[in-house]
Amino acid sequence: MTTLQLADNIFPSLHLQDTVATALRLMSDFKTSHLPVVSDEKFLGLIADEDLFEEGNPNTTLEVFQTNLIPAAVNAGFHFLKASTIYNLYQTNLVPVISDTNELMGTISSGALVTALGNLCGSSEFGALVVLQIERTRFAISEINSIVESDGAVIVHLNVSPLPVSDLLEVTLQINKKEIATIIATFERYEYSVSYYSGEELFENEISTNYHNLMNYLAV
Repeated sequence: MTTLQLADNIFPSLHLQDTVATALRLMSDFKTSHLPVVSDEKFLGLIADEDLFEEGNPNTTLEVFQTNLIPAAVNAGFHFLKASTIYNLYQTNLVPVISDTNELMGTISSGALVTALGNLCGSSEFGALVVLQIERTRFAISEINSIVESDGAVIVHLNVSPLPVSDLLEVTLQINKKEIATIIATFERYEYSVSYYSGEELFENEISTNYHNLMNYLAV
């Protein structure tokens, strides 16, 4: 998905001739702390409400804030993950999408970006989640996939992130089935460290634990 496919035109844009009062009113109406400023449809930058609050005169125009504008934008043809980079870098609650000629094409809200990231990570998929901790030198996608497929399952999403101050990788698997007892057992048999999992097996483990806790309580 490109940034343009994720963008919309819900949020208004401001112009240099708009006043502080107008900008703050629109920010309040649309519940946002930032809005794009344009001139002749060309993107100039984002204006932040915290800069506007410092201005004592509500009739001051945005022209005086040109040096305060935030150059946070992403090209319309980029993958939407580039928008998350801009979002994290500038800590704004929306990311403008621009053309090759700097024309404002739309904006991506933080909510839309979080939803897209969740879908990319497989959060909406049916199935189970398994998190492994693996030494970097041992990491092999082919072996992990073989273990999952040996139980007739398929990995629908795989994410790898390094653990800080460690030679370990955290590997998160989204699997297309909930019955994962055999898969977990196989990972453990191959001496993989399973740090977390959710699915039918986890549910059964919780029932068993709760049952034993109840029996111990009744025996007191």
